[in-house]
Amino acid sequence: MDRRLALAAALALLPAVASASGGEEKKKGGGATFLQIKAIVATIIHRDGTRGVITVECGVDVQDEKLRALASASQPRLRAAFAGWVQSYASGLPAAGLPDADYISRQLQQITDTTLGKKGAKLLLGTILVN
Repeated sequence: MDRRLALAAALALLPAVASASGGEEKKKGGGATFLQIKAIVATIIHRDGTRGVITVECGVDVQDEKLRALASASQPRLRAAFAGWVQSYASGLPAAGLPDADYISRQLQQITDTTLGKKGAKLLLGTILVN
């Protein structure tokens, strides 16, 4: 059998498979109360003077339904506040210093509470990468 015909047949079946699966976007994880925030990226300066990147992945777990709706609507504001703080934190890191996950968590939790206007949303850190 010609490989091109087999590939064409497989590609023709893709729309049928997608519609059979419901076509709904599934959450990555964390459950129904978890809102994942896109990765926050900031630049850093390495010891040799080259630039690097610090990446912080996080999300917010909100049990209260009304507060979850507010947090979902406020994701751009949360992300902007997180990005500004991570950039200022990264600029103060020593050249060979490692980030303090506890400090980052406390500060981002405070930013979350301030941005949403009340407590009840729990910030969860995923990973902190330095490259």
